Amino acid sequence: MALLDTYRRNVIRKQDELSRLQQNKAKEQQKIATKSSKINAVQQGLSKAKTESSQRTKIRELDRLQKELAGIEKKIADFEVKMVKKNKEIFDEQKKIAREDDKAQKARVIEAEKIRKEHDTHIKNIGTTLTKHEDLQQNMLTEIDKLKALPEKIVVLFLAANPKNADHLRLDEEARSITDMVRKAKHRDSVIFETRWAVQPMDVLQAINELNPTIVHFSGHGSDTDEIVFQDSSGNAKLVSKEAIVQTMMASTSDLRLVFFNTCYSFNQAEAVTRHIEAAIGMNTTIGDDAARIFSSQFYSAIGFGLSLRKAFEQAKALVMMEGLNEENTPELFVQEGLDDNKIIIVRPEQIECELALS
Repeated sequence: MALLDTYRRNVIRKQDELSRLQQNKAKEQQKIATKSSKINAVQQGLSKAKTESSQRTKIRELDRLQKELAGIEKKIADFEVKMVKKNKEIFDEQKKIAREDDKAQKARVIEAEKIRKEHDTHIKNIGTTLTKHEDLQQNMLTEIDKLKALPEKIVVLFLAANPKNADHLRLDEEARSITDMVRKAKHRDSVIFETRWAVQPMDVLQAINELNPTIVHFSGHGSDTDEIVFQDSSGNAKLVSKEAIVQTMMASTSDLRLVFFNTCYSFNQAEAVTRHIEAAIGMNTTIGDDAARIFSSQFYSAIGFGLSLRKAFEQAKALVMMEGLNEENTPELFVQEGLDDNKIIIVRPEQIECELALS
């Protein structure tokens, strides 16, 4: 995707260069009329000159003006040659974009087939595992104990930044959609959704210390150099490095289990954070407003039904696919080494609630 972005930037840059060439050509063409007018005036003066000296002066001036006119015409011709070359360069870059789009489509087909095969393999593995009844029973008891230890309520801290000097994002729609989906979830009373807007760097730890969140959700812009875009005191963009984000998460509450980077180019941040936090979600390229909203709202809905992190992630991807947005492969889920994302559950599932009620 980075290569495709490069080709697109090349097209924009070359189109700008072509525009400047056209402008320069137009300026030179304007000079022709002025120069031709002067030549006509000198020619008329030459026809009226009465002395040989005056005639020689007019002839020299006429010769100079005609050379200058020829120079202008040569510049125009040079600009036209460059414009033809620039148009060819733009056409070549556009062909590259078409090739990369085709490769990306084929890659998505291959990835879908890979996921299908992995799913089939997973089903077969389940059948094999069922034969190991004693180990399975012990593992189930261990997992139930872990689920019983889950808190009755979790806090999702939604941190949003939409600087005035950056492209406007519909972050309020994302927050509203998450709120609506959580409200419809089975364990809606277990999920507290807190929002903070126009976030500056100083606001992050303040909000974390106040709310002791289980999930921190960053919503806004990201850069392709591993930075998150916050706001400064004037409302303009303030870039925060990956290292600073990782340090902040490391210094946060021990109850923090998931960091959700719903920002462009955030997969490196997500991967780095999992050295200190159980799990993280990041984007491997740019992501559109609609895909970001649909993915995050369905993810939190699934979390609110007590599903595992992996199932919530896959359901969110599935809804993006059903909406036909072709961005389902943009989000990536990272977990700490040694952990199983199919076993990471953040909200107590229904069967555990029933067991606790009966105990």
